[in-house]
Amino acid sequence: MQGVLDTLITITSLTVIGFYTWSLKNHFTSAAMTWRARLISAAVILTTLLFLYLQWTGTQLLWVQAVGLIIEIAAAALFWWAIWASRQARLRFAFDPALPHGIVSDGPYRYLRHPFYSSYLMFWSGWALASWSSIWSPVPVIFFAIVYIAAAKMEERNFETSQLADEYREYKRRTGFFIPRIGRD
Repeated sequence: MQGVLDTLITITSLTVIGFYTWSLKNHFTSAAMTWRARLISAAVILTTLLFLYLQWTGTQLLWVQAVGLIIEIAAAALFWWAIWASRQARLRFAFDPALPHGIVSDGPYRYLRHPFYSSYLMFWSGWALASWSSIWSPVPVIFFAIVYIAAAKMEERNFETSQLADEYREYKRRTGFFIPRIGRD
């Protein structure tokens, strides 16, 4: 059963990484990637290699692997929901310094301001859990959390200095940062 779950987790994880890679070319519209966005891409490659190694060389509890896999699938669903909701928005890469040109408030954006970053953190947390055979498993998740929080804070500062500042403040009051805020309209 361990081998079956390892295989399912590997296929799911690599598929989700493929989704994220697809979005760089086909969804986000920045003119160029900043060095910080490139750092994220390099960290994705290194973390993928680390988690694949841990997945296939360690022994994990089957129920923990199953929970990790479910979290990964939920992260992919949130990612595609965010893609659907923002398909017309011309969103930019992480750390793009350009001022925003609109606020997306449909789909998951109705509940949280940064559903892409939330989905990425869910994914990495799920894979870390599913491959938890080492003290090193949570290290990349902590790194990504720091990076995604920094990127989201920068985007929020961009909104606060744009013509959308008043509208964004109201939107920010109603929605959660990375965790949904339910019931506040």
